[in-house]
Amino acid sequence: MNILLVGSGGREHALAWKIAASPLLTRLVAAPGNPGIARLCEVRDVGAADVPALVALAAEIAADLVVIGPEVTVEAGLADALEAVGVPCFGPSAAAGQLESSKAFTKAFCDRHGLPTAAYVVCDKADAAKAALDRFQPPYVVKADGLAAGKGVVVAADRAEAEAAIDDALGGRFGAAGARVVIEEFLEGEIGSLFAICDGATHQLFGWAQDHKRAFDNDRGPNTGGMGAYSPAAVFTPELVEQVHARLVEPALRGIAADGAPYRGVLFVELMATRDGPKLVEFNARFGDPECQVLMLRLDSDLVPYLLACATGKLDQMPPPAWSDDPAICVVLAADGYPGAPKAGGAIAGADADFEGVEVFHAATMLDHEGVLRAAGGRVLNVCARADTLQEARDRAYAAVAAIDWPDGFHRSDIGWRALGR
Repeated sequence: MNILLVGSGGREHALAWKIAASPLLTRLVAAPGNPGIARLCEVRDVGAADVPALVALAAEIAADLVVIGPEVTVEAGLADALEAVGVPCFGPSAAAGQLESSKAFTKAFCDRHGLPTAAYVVCDKADAAKAALDRFQPPYVVKADGLAAGKGVVVAADRAEAEAAIDDALGGRFGAAGARVVIEEFLEGEIGSLFAICDGATHQLFGWAQDHKRAFDNDRGPNTGGMGAYSPAAVFTPELVEQVHARLVEPALRGIAADGAPYRGVLFVELMATRDGPKLVEFNARFGDPECQVLMLRLDSDLVPYLLACATGKLDQMPPPAWSDDPAICVVLAADGYPGAPKAGGAIAGADADFEGVEVFHAATMLDHEGVLRAAGGRVLNVCARADTLQEARDRAYAAVAAIDWPDGFHRSDIGWRALGR
């Protein structure tokens, strides 16, 4: 099979690593890729939202399957364009992808289809948004409506911070993504990430993990796109998995199909396990990042047949995937200043060292003209490990982190703290 993988981050590096191991693979091309992905396959300098160029590239390599990594590609409508020319695609249509690309859409969707979620108000004016804070108690949750690269959510400790977040979003920080804000009830409980793969009619659960959203140890600092993850997560008891499946996954997939946009690809359910059962925090229309990285380390099945089955409507012919019992963990190395203004360009050494049970996935790196690896964004490297126990996996990951020489980076030192503290 010839496969085109779209994206350039740590999630896509992990997908490339797993796809490259498939005996079904003939040729793998990534666009635009990154230096880590380039060690596994061909890369082409085509932007992840450049739909015409991606369709042309799929035709050039006679792609049997296109795999969408990032949310910007979903929103841009690549799956729709590929369907029009008969190329199988793992990834939802732009209409189905509104479950991620618009938080206001998703809240209204939950109302229509009876999915449990936090109380909310949608506003496009700062005065109305600030007045809406009267309906809630601190801490306040303020979200930019659209895609903001994981930076559009603020959990504000007090009203002043919440009002500043409203002014920030509606004042243009996130461009069109911040044209509206969603003010939400703060949910008490334990967060979790559950995944389901879907072919428009059939779905299967596809693993779960726990992310660490805050920038610093002890869950302090601003929200980020994720500073680390581990899988499996103890919060996902068999009872909770069944509740999430019945109350969130199944009604969401039925609902989006009833709305005229059958879902094909992976549905990422970020939820809060509350005293009243699981409630939706948000949907994502792609694999989580960094959750994908730990899932790929634990997936014993060949990934490619599942991607193809989702793209071609044949998931009902696939057995449940096989997962290792071994835990996996991911530690994100981010550039100083992230999630605000990250320091770019710093040289990185030691990222390609060989450590037992460790994979280092590139998230935002570049090679300079002398071949030196440098930081090229906020979350730069994902140091991931698998072992017999979570503690052993954690020790392996942090040993590898310590061996990487990058003065301009930082990381959390407590990834997996909930599980190890139980």
